Amino acid sequence: MPLLGYGVFKVDPKETERCVRDAISVGYRMIDTAQFYANEEQVGRAIAESGVAREDLFLITKVWMNHGDEEGVAKSIDESLRKLQTDYIDLLLVHHPYGDYYSIYRAMEKAYEQGKARAIGLSNFYDARFVDLAYHAGVVPAVNQLETNVFSQQNGMREQLAESDTRLMAWGPMGQGKNDFFNNPVLINIGEKYGKTASQVGLRFLVQQGIPVIPKSVSIERMKENMDIFDFVLDDCDMAAIRALNIHDKGTRDFNDPAYAQKIVSQVF
Repeated sequence: MPLLGYGVFKVDPKETERCVRDAISVGYRMIDTAQFYANEEQVGRAIAESGVAREDLFLITKVWMNHGDEEGVAKSIDESLRKLQTDYIDLLLVHHPYGDYYSIYRAMEKAYEQGKARAIGLSNFYDARFVDLAYHAGVVPAVNQLETNVFSQQNGMREQLAESDTRLMAWGPMGQGKNDFFNNPVLINIGEKYGKTASQVGLRFLVQQGIPVIPKSVSIERMKENMDIFDFVLDDCDMAAIRALNIHDKGTRDFNDPAYAQKIVSQVF
């Protein structure tokens, strides 16, 4: 799995095909989408037209929670494969820990055994829900994709994930612009040392720790900027200063919060 990928969360389906083509053209080789994003089909077309061999791309999608039993989930996985124009998905994730996520995961385990998924894992699973599934599943989750950035560094979850050898992956690696991310004086001052922007420093902070990131942008120039993070190394003082920015250890949205859970469930049923 590459350390840097391109995410299409909240990319308008009308823009997705062009954006993914642009991302691949400037060097991205990992693309992250989801059934719920309603743009898998556009991602598939962009990949098919990119001229890059399928085996040179790392493709991620996530299963939503409205498919009923295992059979319904299996059909949805096949539909994702059809839309993405591929025989396999490199990483298949459960999108949220709501609904009957055990049935979803069992269907994903079967897809893994059948070669339809090269690896399977989770997204937004925190604390007891992660432990409960990880330690009772037949296939240990390879990845848990969590909101992770300089303000939400997931220190507690990193310890839990390490116990099951599950890898942390960062969505929202630039905090979706919250907390005035792009104007943060710590990130700006560190960036000036290396001729880099605040966003490049924030992304470098994560990948330097081995955490894969999937920043989103609809601008090809910003895509290039986000990729340009492998020609400098943050020193120990830089890392310590950025670690001090941590505000939330579970992400800016607490997925154990009943009100947030109800919002997600209302989108499922």
